[in-house]
Amino acid sequence: NRENREKLSRCSVFLSTAPSSPTLCCAGSAPSRPAPRRSLLAPPPDTPPLPRTLGLLSSAACARSAGSAGAEPENLAQKLPNLVELYLHSNNIVVVPEAIGSLVKLQCLDLSDNALEIVCPEIGRLRALRHLRLANNQLQFLPPEVGDLKELQTLDISTNRLLTLPERLHLCLSLQYLTVDRNRLWCVPRHLCQLPSLNELSMAGNRLAFLPLDLGRSRELQYVYVDNNIHLKGLPSYLYNKVIGCSGCGAPIQVSEVKLLSFSSGQLTVFLPAEVKAIGTENDHVLPLQELAMRRLHHTYHSFLKDLNFLSPVSLPRSLLELLHCPLGHCHRCSEPMFTIVYPKLFPLRETPMAGLHQGRTAVSFVAYCCSTQCLQTFDLLS
Repeated sequence: NRENREKLSRCSVFLSTAPSSPTLCCAGSAPSRPAPRRSLLAPPPDTPPLPRTLGLLSSAACARSAGSAGAEPENLAQKLPNLVELYLHSNNIVVVPEAIGSLVKLQCLDLSDNALEIVCPEIGRLRALRHLRLANNQLQFLPPEVGDLKELQTLDISTNRLLTLPERLHLCLSLQYLTVDRNRLWCVPRHLCQLPSLNELSMAGNRLAFLPLDLGRSRELQYVYVDNNIHLKGLPSYLYNKVIGCSGCGAPIQVSEVKLLSFSSGQLTVFLPAEVKAIGTENDHVLPLQELAMRRLHHTYHSFLKDLNFLSPVSLPRSLLELLHCPLGHCHRCSEPMFTIVYPKLFPLRETPMAGLHQGRTAVSFVAYCCSTQCLQTFDLLS
């Protein structure tokens, strides 16, 4: 009928030649943004825009792919059981229905260039998902269920309003490329340092004042971009000899809104993560009792018990229990875990061979975080 013909004129369905791997594309007519350094599968050509709510996705589009009429978004899994690629970019979508979680074979989902404010928790049910693009939306947070995406390899959440990243993101064990450019991040969860497959991390254009002490300790992480984070003046020395982008960092401005522990050397002041309780100096010869106890518990946990269930919130404050699972960092000299106190040592970038790569466009320094005065005195970044 006439109504269905009008609906068909607004949406297009693209199926791959393999019947077991269909692709649904409902891309709007808005111009596409430049492709990132590592783009996902190229979406099909643009078609006229969808309504503002994905829940109003044309039933005619679903019907064409399944060979029958009357399909609703909630029945996507029934009508398109083998859907593996879904492109919905540039449609001004504000709501993604819970039914999206029924597409259990979906491997590529593109929801970039829309008006999304919330991502539903059901996205964590897409256990086969490998590529997720949510760039250029209005997201202020991601659901913790993102950590359930064990096969996820690429996550692009750039140009949103994110203040932080979900702690459970470190459970995405297959994640290789993470792009969080142009958000409002002021910190990065230290758990991200545990991602075993992460190869490229881009956090340019945020509000970062510090980076996790262990960032770069993994051999897999080779590319880190933190350009245009004007509060950031120190890079963990584990990033030395990696490919880093830090232009526009360390601008000499007053940072009144940042309330963090810091240490100074010459004219440079570096902020430390909020978990750091104390900063050690070369005059300290004995570690604080709390730090000694934490290190002993950690050694016992790794060497014998392999489990922290023997500890309860009564035995240690909750914050310290969490630190036992994931130490604040590891000594850049001897790899000893650290929990409350660090001994920092600055190596200005201008004094390293990498100075020529940045040509004076940044004022940051590498910071070695050591576990004791002995490691502090013997550590040399350039040796």
